[in-house]
Amino acid sequence: MIDTHCHLEQPVYDADRDEVIERCKRELRAVITCAPDPTHYKLTFDMVGQHPNFVFATAGIHPDYVKRFTGEDVKQAMKTLEANKDKIVGIGETGLDYANVTEPEWRAKQQEMFADFIRFAKSIDKPIVVHLRTGPDKEAADVFDDAFEVLEREAAKRVQLHMFGARRLVQRAMDNGWYISMNAICLRSKSYSKVVRDTLPDRLMLETDAPWLHPSFDREKRNDPTQLKAVAERVAEIKRTDVKEVTDTTTQNAIEFFGLKF
Repeated sequence: MIDTHCHLEQPVYDADRDEVIERCKRELRAVITCAPDPTHYKLTFDMVGQHPNFVFATAGIHPDYVKRFTGEDVKQAMKTLEANKDKIVGIGETGLDYANVTEPEWRAKQQEMFADFIRFAKSIDKPIVVHLRTGPDKEAADVFDDAFEVLEREAAKRVQLHMFGARRLVQRAMDNGWYISMNAICLRSKSYSKVVRDTLPDRLMLETDAPWLHPSFDREKRNDPTQLKAVAERVAEIKRTDVKEVTDTTTQNAIEFFGLKF
C-alpha cells in the first residue's frame, strides 16, 4: 500500500517522527508526505533524504494561506521548489478552500494562485495535488465548479483530487484523465462512499491525510499512515472486491501517477 497524502511535517510528529516512519516501513510500500507551507519545505526535504525510496514528497501552498503569503512569497516558494525538484514528486496541495476564505476578492486570489501553481507544475513536469473544500455559501459559490473551470482552462492533465467529495463530477474528472484519492472519511460518509463506488479502480488512490481523520473519528487521536489498511478495507467493501485487489491496483496507480522510483 502507498499512502499518497499525509502530513508528516506536522508538529504532532516532532517527538517521534522517525519512529512513525519506521513503523510505516513495516506495513507500507511508501508514503507521500505533503508540505503545503513553505516553512515546512526543509523538514520535508530532509525526510526524503533520510528515508530514500520510502518517503516521497509533494509541496506547494495550501489555499487557506492565500492571505498569509504575498505574491513575492509565492514566487520565492516556486523558486525553492524548482531548485529542489528532484526531492518532490508533485506540486501541492493547491486548490480552493471556500470554508475558511469567504471574501470574494480573496477567493479570486485563491483561483489566481491555483492557476499559477498548475502552470508551475507543468513547467517542471510534476503532477498536482488538489485540495477543494466547500464554504458556507456553497449554493451561491460552488468550489468544485470553480476549480474544474480553472483546471480545464489551464489544461491540467496530471491531477490528483485529494479527498474528493463531488460525486456529480466523478465522471467528468475521469474523462479528463484525473485521479481521485480517498481517506477514512468514506468509513462514515455516504456521499464519499458513492464517490469511491463511482470511481474506476484505475483512477483511484488511497490516503490518510494524517495526522487528521483517524478511522475511529476520535478528534483527539493522532492518525498516521499505518491506518491506511482501514481505508483499503472500506474501499474493498464498497467495491465488493477483496482488499488485495484494492491495494495492488491503488499502489500501481500511485507509482505510475507520481512516477515513483524505488
